Amino acid sequence: MGAMSEMLKRENVQIVPSCADWQDAIHVAVQPLVDGGFVTPAYIDGIIENTNKFGPYFVLAPDLALLHARPEQGVIKQQLAVTIARQGVEFKPGEPVRVIVTLAATDPDSHIDVMRILATMFADPANIEKVATAADVDEVYRIFVEAPAA
Repeated sequence: MGAMSEMLKRENVQIVPSCADWQDAIHVAVQPLVDGGFVTPAYIDGIIENTNKFGPYFVLAPDLALLHARPEQGVIKQQLAVTIARQGVEFKPGEPVRVIVTLAATDPDSHIDVMRILATMFADPANIEKVATAADVDEVYRIFVEAPAA
């Protein structure tokens, strides 16, 4: 099994029509990890608190956000979640994001392989578009787990 299939469970992938605002988007995107026992609800608060303090540091490219906070802010077990917000969420004014990847990392190093895969995958804006417009959750999941290792 590859690094991505170990880090991303199918039940942590979701497609939502829209979110009320960026705080709601963080709640929606992190909730599968709370439900699965990978993070505590405090992880949601940590990401929101960090955003209020540092700005939307997790918007990595047009249409792409990688939500994360420090391990001590509520991570129980390492895992990813993927949320597609069909209408886009503005973490920065005028820059809607449709692909929201949430990372729960237990330490600074163990998720490096997955980060390499994500970096390679999302270096091409066409791949972000492919994920954002995927027909269903199964297609989103497949795109991630079949992404070539870096």
